[in-house]
Amino acid sequence: MIVRRESPSDAAASRAIHAAAFRKPDDTDEPVEAALCDALRASDGFIPELSIVATIDDEVVGHVITTRGFVGETPALGLGPIGVLPSLQRRGTGLALMHATIGAADALGEPLIALLGSEAYYSRFGFVASSTLGIDSPDPAWGSYFQVRTLSAYQTAIRGQFVYAAPFDDL
Repeated sequence: MIVRRESPSDAAASRAIHAAAFRKPDDTDEPVEAALCDALRASDGFIPELSIVATIDDEVVGHVITTRGFVGETPALGLGPIGVLPSLQRRGTGLALMHATIGAADALGEPLIALLGSEAYYSRFGFVASSTLGIDSPDPAWGSYFQVRTLSAYQTAIRGQFVYAAPFDDL
């Protein structure tokens, strides 16, 4: 498996991965995550260095996108969606994408990454409930599912409401 920055020619494959990964059984509608990636790529919040794919034999099998968010006035990152082809889930592809994203974000000097997801899964990457760091979720109903991973540039003075890139507002 090779994990690398997404190229423009990977966009269709990445979209197909999210459609397959998030499609519910017996549902013919395309999941919102597929279109969300397109909207994020076209937004001001897009950070090309943080749109990452996993490939096997030159085929894109996983994708994660991390975009500009804010905690109050402080630039931060919002991760998601992350998707892996269903036939390759639970084989380390998501793990590789997460490690690559965290490393790239840290190397870019970002202070933190926020996401909405499973506490059991994301805690292995150092994510904690955002409220423990004084960072408020965009939706209070998300509770401890809204999590933050601090990076080297993090400062404890970063507090307040987290805001995702604009395309998340349309969900």
